[in-house]
Amino acid sequence: MLTGKEIRKKYLDFFRRYGHTVIPGASLIPENDPTTLFVGSGMQPLLPYLLGEKHPAGRRLADVQKCFRAQDIDNVGNSRSNTFFEMLGNWSLGDYFKKEQLPWIFSFLTDDLGLDPQRLYVTVFRGNSKLGIPPDEEAVKIWKEVFACVGIDAREGERIFSCGEDKNWWSRVGSPEQMPVGEPGGPDSEVFYDLGADLHRHENSPFASQPCHPNCDCGRFVEIGNNVFMEYIRTADGFEPLPQKNIDFGGGLERIAMVVQNQSNIFTTDLFAPLVRRTEEISGKKYDAYAKLFEIIADHLKAATFIIGDGQGIVPANADRGYIIRRLLRRAVRYGKLLGIKFAGWTGEIAQTVISTYADVYPELAANRDFVVEQINREEERFRQTLQRGLREFEKLGGRKKITGVEAFDLFQTYGFPLEMTRELAAERGAVVDEEGFREAAKKHRELSRTSARGKFKSGLADTTAATTRLHTAAHLLLVGLRQVLGEPVTQKGQNITAERLRFDFAHPEKLTEAQKQAVEDFVNRAIKDNLPVSYQEMTAAEAQKSGATATFTERYGERVTVYTIGNAAKPVSREICRGPHAKRTSELGRFQILKEQSAGAGVRRIRAVLI
Repeated sequence: MLTGKEIRKKYLDFFRRYGHTVIPGASLIPENDPTTLFVGSGMQPLLPYLLGEKHPAGRRLADVQKCFRAQDIDNVGNSRSNTFFEMLGNWSLGDYFKKEQLPWIFSFLTDDLGLDPQRLYVTVFRGNSKLGIPPDEEAVKIWKEVFACVGIDAREGERIFSCGEDKNWWSRVGSPEQMPVGEPGGPDSEVFYDLGADLHRHENSPFASQPCHPNCDCGRFVEIGNNVFMEYIRTADGFEPLPQKNIDFGGGLERIAMVVQNQSNIFTTDLFAPLVRRTEEISGKKYDAYAKLFEIIADHLKAATFIIGDGQGIVPANADRGYIIRRLLRRAVRYGKLLGIKFAGWTGEIAQTVISTYADVYPELAANRDFVVEQINREEERFRQTLQRGLREFEKLGGRKKITGVEAFDLFQTYGFPLEMTRELAAERGAVVDEEGFREAAKKHRELSRTSARGKFKSGLADTTAATTRLHTAAHLLLVGLRQVLGEPVTQKGQNITAERLRFDFAHPEKLTEAQKQAVEDFVNRAIKDNLPVSYQEMTAAEAQKSGATATFTERYGERVTVYTIGNAAKPVSREICRGPHAKRTSELGRFQILKEQSAGAGVRRIRAVLI
C-alpha cells in the first residue's frame, strides 16, 4: 500500500518522464494577489504564466502546492473535506492539451497508483449556448478511447457524464457568469472514484429517483482529480480565447491517498493517522467513538500549523488571516474540551506531531517549530482563560430560539467567541443567531473606537492595547538598531502595528543579510534586557531638533511636540518625536524576533517582527 509520501513522489516522477520541470510549491500567502487571503488552488501562484508570461522553467511544469480553503471549515467531518490540503499539479503553458493530458492522468492513476479502471468515472462540460461556449465533445471522444484501451465501453450517461458550469467549469471565482473582466477560466473534466455501493446513502441524494451519479451527494463517489482546460478569458463583450491553451490539473493528495489506501475517509489515511493517534493518547478517548471531534481537531491544528509555519509572520488575530487561524485554534480547543482534554499545551503537542510528520517535505515547518508551538499554545491559553466564563454566559441566554446580534457580539468582544462558534452552540440547542444584528453591533463598535481614537495616535497603530504599545516601543529600538548595523542614517518610511506584529518600512537599497538581521535583533534584545526607562517630554519643534530627537521636521508637528526617550537622558539609546503610546520600561517588551525582511518598493525594505 502506497503512503502519501510515495504518492507525492510517484506523481512528480511520472511527469518528469514526460518532460515536465518540477518546481517548488509557493507560500500559502498569495503574492501580488489580493483576491484571496490564502492560496486555495495549485494554479493561483502560476496565474501570470497561464495568461501568457514566460515561465523560467519552461512550458511543462509539475509541483505539489500547499492550499487552504476557509470555506470548508464547516464541512470538516464529512469524510472527504479538509481545510489544508496538498494539490498535485501539472501544467501545460500553451504546449500540450487534451489529447495528451487525459491519457496521461488515466495512466498515472491506473498504472502507477494501481487503481482499478472499472471504478473510475469522468465528467465533462456540456456547454453554454448563451455564452457561446460549446460542449466539450473532444474530451468525450478522448475518454472513450482511453477507456477502450483497457476494455471498457465508456458510454455517455453511464461512465461519462456531461454537466453544466456549476460542476464542470473552473475559475478562481466560480461560474462563467461570476467571472470579472480579465479573469481566465475554462471547461474541465473531473475524475471520480467509486468507493462502492455499500456507501450509497441514496436518501441524501438529489438523484434518489435515478441511478447514482458521480456528482451525487450520497458519499459513494469521490473526486480525485480535475483536468482544467484553461482556454478562455472574460472580456467586456463576453469570452475570448486566451493567447495560449493551457492545461491545469489538480489532484488532492489526501483524497488520492484515501482511495489508494482503500479507505473511505481521509482521516484514516497515513496523512492524518499520526494526529489521530496523538489525540487518542492525549484525550484517553478512541477515534471511533468521537470521529467528528477528532477530525475537526486534526484538520484545524494541522492547518494552523502550516499557516503559522509558513514563515510569513501570520499569527492569531482578530482580522484577516489572523482571524482564520484564531477561528481554527479556538474551534479545536472547544472540541478538545468536549473530549475531556484538561492539560494545558495539548494543542502544541499536536502541532509537534504535524511538524514531525511533514518536516522532511516542508522544511519551513521544522525551521519555525518553536515559533509555531509557542503561538498555538499562547492562543490556547488565551482562549482557555475565557472559554469557561463564555460558556456560562451563553448558558445564561437560556432556551430562547433566537440570540440577538448584541448578545452574540458581546460573546465575541468579551469572551473571544467567533460568530461561527456562537452559531454552532446555538444550532446544538435548536436556536439561531441574528447575524445581521451581530454585524451591525460590530460596525457601531468600530465607529465608536475610531471616534475615540481620532486625532490621538497617528503612528500607524491599530489600537492602544498593551500588546500594540509594546510593539510600538520596539519599533523605536528597531530603527536605532538598523542605523547602527547598516552604518547609515536610515529613514523610516512607514509602519503598521497591531497587537500581533509590527510592520516597519525603511529606506535602504538592498536586501539585509542574515548576519545583519541577526545583529539588529540582538541590538533590540540587548536594549530590552537592559531594562531601560522610557520617558517623554513636551517641547517646541526647534527644541526637539536641537536635543537630537529624530523625525522629519516639518510643519505637520505643530508648535509643540512630544519627545520620547529610551535610556539615560544624557546618553539615550533612542530619542524620537512621537505621539505615543509607549511602555514604561524596555523589560516589559519580551523577546524581539524578526520574521521576515523583504522589498516594499523601489529603495524601500520592509521588516515584519513580533514580541514573544
